[in-house]
Amino acid sequence: MDADALGPFASGELATANPADWPVAPGWQGLVDDFFQSGTGQSLLVFLQQRLQAGATVFPPQPLRALLLTPPESVRVVILGQDPYHGRGQAEGLAFSVAPGVRLPPSLRNIFKELRRDLGTLLPSFPQPGGSLVQWAQDGVLLLNTCLTVEEGLPASHAGKGWEALTDAVIRRVSQDAAPTVFMLWGAHAQSKRALIDATRHLVLVANHPSPLSALRPPLPFIGCGHFSQAQAWREGHAANS
Repeated sequence: MDADALGPFASGELATANPADWPVAPGWQGLVDDFFQSGTGQSLLVFLQQRLQAGATVFPPQPLRALLLTPPESVRVVILGQDPYHGRGQAEGLAFSVAPGVRLPPSLRNIFKELRRDLGTLLPSFPQPGGSLVQWAQDGVLLLNTCLTVEEGLPASHAGKGWEALTDAVIRRVSQDAAPTVFMLWGAHAQSKRALIDATRHLVLVANHPSPLSALRPPLPFIGCGHFSQAQAWREGHAANS
């Protein structure tokens, strides 16, 4: 299967509660298999199947897409979100990213605004004119939500159903095994995962969530946080010393 192909799932919504239909990169497969064989993983699949049978519209079509496009050996930056966008056609399985042709959500507009402000003429390539961050994912940015599915119009509707056990395991795996990595934790929810990260090996950057409700507020405004330039300088320093 082509790593960027959605195949029969191109409708934009979840069609199956079978993890065999959710491909991941080989380096993640063991971790994912262990999760779905656990009691928590089995309970999650039962919940998803029940919601689909009840006629719920669930996004995205490929919940594990971040683990498909960014193998563990490629991870250099982790951007942690909460749960997928809950509007039809938005979520594409990558935190903060939207499917091609979809209008930019306010949080993603603020991410691009800070990227431009922070890096200016040093700005690396980023989606133009759309908001799909597939290229970032393929370049080693793990765009991970802590909960990986959501129902249409119901934010956080799948929170606490089991996904967090898997995504916590992914964060721990990166912290333990990956090369020095930058973790960008935006908002209180992402920052609650800070204890899973070895800050002696990795750079941990924290700020408010990029949502318009918090992007400019104290104590750590997202606009002006400078995370992108800090990450770039830190990565360049580690590359020079490797």
